Amino acid sequence: MFLALKEIRRAKIRFALLMGSIGLLVFLILFQQTLQNGLITSFVGAIRNQSAPVLVYSVDGRVNLQGSVITPDLASQIAAVDGVAASGQLGQGTFSAQAGGSTETVGILGYDTEGLGSPDSMVGGRLPTADGEAVALASAAGDGFDIGDTVTIEPGGYEITVVGLAEQIGFQATTTMFTTYPTFEQATTSANPDATSAPPAVITLRPESGVSAAELVSRVNDAVPEADAYTRADAAAETPGVAQVQQSFNIIFLLYGLVIPLVTGLFFLIITLQKAGSLTLLRAIGVPGSRLVRSLIAQVVVVLAVGIAIGIALYTPLSRQQLGGIPLSFQTGAVVFWSVLLMVLGVFSSLFAARRVLAIDPIEATTGAGVGR
Repeated sequence: MFLALKEIRRAKIRFALLMGSIGLLVFLILFQQTLQNGLITSFVGAIRNQSAPVLVYSVDGRVNLQGSVITPDLASQIAAVDGVAASGQLGQGTFSAQAGGSTETVGILGYDTEGLGSPDSMVGGRLPTADGEAVALASAAGDGFDIGDTVTIEPGGYEITVVGLAEQIGFQATTTMFTTYPTFEQATTSANPDATSAPPAVITLRPESGVSAAELVSRVNDAVPEADAYTRADAAAETPGVAQVQQSFNIIFLLYGLVIPLVTGLFFLIITLQKAGSLTLLRAIGVPGSRLVRSLIAQVVVVLAVGIAIGIALYTPLSRQQLGGIPLSFQTGAVVFWSVLLMVLGVFSSLFAARRVLAIDPIEATTGAGVGR
């Protein structure tokens, strides 16, 4: 360890540049991870963070709230499936609305049973208890959707008062509100007077005690061919576009995950070759090869630890901002995962340099040869 730290102090600029490079790459990885999560949450957060364990779409809806329509007959068949403890309706619509002095595009989700479609990520206020009330997306509070603000549906002029705020309930990257089902129906007929009804997009289900959500999904799909049931998590993951976004980011993460260990391994291999003469002399005076390898590994750990710390320090303040309407949040799981993975990969990549160190023959100190042959 002494040798490792002494060499780092003697070559401060060289090691500082490597630490800074690793820190920048770690920052980019974590930022991209947060951006991915923010994008997906802005599209399907309303599905992820509503309270129903099971969502049932029409088959033709293709796991899309905007394309699914549940008829009364289909709703009755779904509710009659063995294992259903309770069922509810969940409707969705996109509207133009006046809020905060400007016209906004607003997504409204209406539910008729609390605990089956109501938001479960409340951060302020309360759930709606009367018609004309709503819970709004917390990140839009400054845009006219704070508690006590009034949102006016256009055309028609129907007014909805915000009584609560919830985190991460965006849908299709629009400002989203959860309301009672009658409020959703009135908003629909206000915006479109020709609309005679507002059928639900999905049926929400709660399984009976002893029946898992996954088991209930299987029972509904077997019993009702026209129904397409999913657990809450699967419904969010299977929403059109989500998988494509994840695949695109995964390619980026793979490239980042390869770059850091390659850079680290190449750096220490070059350093090892450059100091071949010094290492040979150390071996000649009796320093064990294992000690030199431990010193090398210690350097790698120090460099990676400092680089990762720099990346996290750069990432932390930015992770709590809002980027282009996309709310970002600190991803603790991603920080831990990438820190451990990059440390392991970085140490593994340094084994090539360690192999060169172990290949040193002390007798070569008398011939001028080293590990660079």
